Amino acid sequence: MEQRTRIYVVEPSSTGKTTLCEALAKRLGLKGRQFITEVARRVITALGLSRRDIGLLDMQKAIMLAHLEQERANEESSAELCDRSAVDPVVYAIFTAADPEDAKSRKMALVNLPEFQQALPRYRSSIFVLLTPVKEWVIDDGFRHVGDEEKVLAIFRETLSELGIRYREIGPDMRFLPERTAFVLSLAAMLGN
Repeated sequence: MEQRTRIYVVEPSSTGKTTLCEALAKRLGLKGRQFITEVARRVITALGLSRRDIGLLDMQKAIMLAHLEQERANEESSAELCDRSAVDPVVYAIFTAADPEDAKSRKMALVNLPEFQQALPRYRSSIFVLLTPVKEWVIDDGFRHVGDEEKVLAIFRETLSELGIRYREIGPDMRFLPERTAFVLSLAAMLGN
């Protein structure tokens, strides 16, 4: 079976991730299991939780495991695009920590899970696109976390780097969807997809 590089789009909330993923899926002609949509909202709803519970390590673990299970289930279908990754729960666990020691403990609790360790080599050979905040786009829909986008962005940068996951950023200087889509597609083309 042909080995394909996946594209992971990650970000602090309200930076255009799902919009970009949907445009990429359409341009790439991805159908069904080739495009892994965001699992966090489904997990949070299924557990009867809300954004007020963002600090619960068990919630972040459940989101991570659900995302990794979706990736595993889609392996045979050559999934090519993921709306978020298992790194996202790590970032939010760090973000909601009480202090630096708690942040380290929460990070290790998730990163050391066997399921995450199995995914890490794939993440290191994939395309990660980190979207940075565009002030005017941050909208409170009552569900996702808003506020502190710059702090969450800094944690994404640090966590991805510490895990050895290379990433490219798209920010306010690239606001138009066709431009963002073309940029990500050019990254994929450079890697031979």
